Amino acid sequence: MTVQSVTDRIPGGPNGPKGFRARQYFVCLKGILLREGLRFLNQRERFVSSLVRPLLWLFVFAAGFRQVLGVSIIPPYKTYVMYEVYITPGLCGMILLFSGMQSSLSMVYDREMGNMRTLLVSPFPRWFLLSSKLLAGVTVSIMQVYAFLAVAWFWGVKPPWTGYLLMLPALFLSGMMLCSLGMLLSSVIKQLENFAGIMNFVIFPMYFASSALYPLWRIQESSPLLYKICLANPFTYAVELIRFALYGQVDWKSLMVVVAVTILFLGGAILAYDPSKGLLSRKQDIGGNA
Repeated sequence: MTVQSVTDRIPGGPNGPKGFRARQYFVCLKGILLREGLRFLNQRERFVSSLVRPLLWLFVFAAGFRQVLGVSIIPPYKTYVMYEVYITPGLCGMILLFSGMQSSLSMVYDREMGNMRTLLVSPFPRWFLLSSKLLAGVTVSIMQVYAFLAVAWFWGVKPPWTGYLLMLPALFLSGMMLCSLGMLLSSVIKQLENFAGIMNFVIFPMYFASSALYPLWRIQESSPLLYKICLANPFTYAVELIRFALYGQVDWKSLMVVVAVTILFLGGAILAYDPSKGLLSRKQDIGGNA
């Protein structure tokens, strides 16, 4: 089911009135979710690579630094924890980060192939179409996170069973923030070839300059400058939100930061994809002037 087939089923066709019913919005959302889900299922190597990366950190990196980088008692932990237990929420954030960028890469590809233009000229509101595509990317990311946690459980990372359910809202909000960032970046990248370099420029600084691998207090002791950078990094708050939720707690500061940054990134992406203001308009103007 494509977005075009969905719009053809709407009374009045693509040029019909814009006063849609809830059922019609649901049909459009379902079409976008199915399309992204089928794309993910057809790209099995994407699923494997999404698991290999964090599992490599868990099995090799964490095992090598287990005795050196044990974590003292800090919230939300009530006792000393092994290093692999500490970095697990950060690895969940890594999956969301890489998956969000992968979803934005597919948006750049769709734009190059003309599929994004077909999506945005449909009669549904632009904010709904982009939010639906964002929701599809977040859903795929969350599935990857739970697959990773299932493997990590056999490696000895066993948080409370209730944490797997309680962390779902944190994963959703963090995924929305990171996918919104990827969507915003994809709106300003003109060529598919340039996006890989931009991804590396964004992903690795965000990941390493955060609390994903080391506690903030330890970073503050070693480098006050890096500590300030970590505090300014929104990925830090996404990781802490996941970490606290996994143990049945809420980090309210991280929650507010993640929600605020998500609104900022998503709003920027919606404006950037607006043909009257964004990149698509500039392409149309160039084509018209030519």
